[in-house]
Amino acid sequence: MDMKVDYSAGMNVRRASRWAVALGVLCVLIGALAGLGAYTFVYAEGGSYVSNDPAACANCHIMNEQYDAWQKSRHHATATCNDCHVPQDLLGRYAAKAIHGWNHSRAFTMQDFHEPIRITPGDLKVVEQNCVRCHQETVSQLYNPQPLHALYAGAADQGMSCTKCHVGVGHGPGR
Repeated sequence: MDMKVDYSAGMNVRRASRWAVALGVLCVLIGALAGLGAYTFVYAEGGSYVSNDPAACANCHIMNEQYDAWQKSRHHATATCNDCHVPQDLLGRYAAKAIHGWNHSRAFTMQDFHEPIRITPGDLKVVEQNCVRCHQETVSQLYNPQPLHALYAGAADQGMSCTKCHVGVGHGPGR
């Protein structure tokens, strides 16, 4: 009498248990990363960066000097950090905040930032656009009246910049 033993059921159980272990390890890793990310977000007061509160910019000690200077500036009563440093359209605003948040957290974690902190050329362009947006009436009297975006482009093409002459405005006594 020939008796055949079917081992396939046992192999399927072992294969299934390997997948279950792999899935369990993956879930633990994802949970650990999510927990670490959530802890870091709460510890760094990440939710405050979504607000319009200038004090959020001073959550990090590196911005204390800029925050203190802003409090003493002429713009303190009329403009927040977001009014000058992020685009004013909804998508641009939150995209800039996300990029700034990532860049700042990476730089502070890795300790590879310049002291004193410096504005990037792209962020300076945003500041310039916001200067022109807020002071359009004054600026349009200095140049030929034209649409805001064309006015900025024309001034930039001529090498003009609000911050060249008004370097301290927003972060100090200014001119």
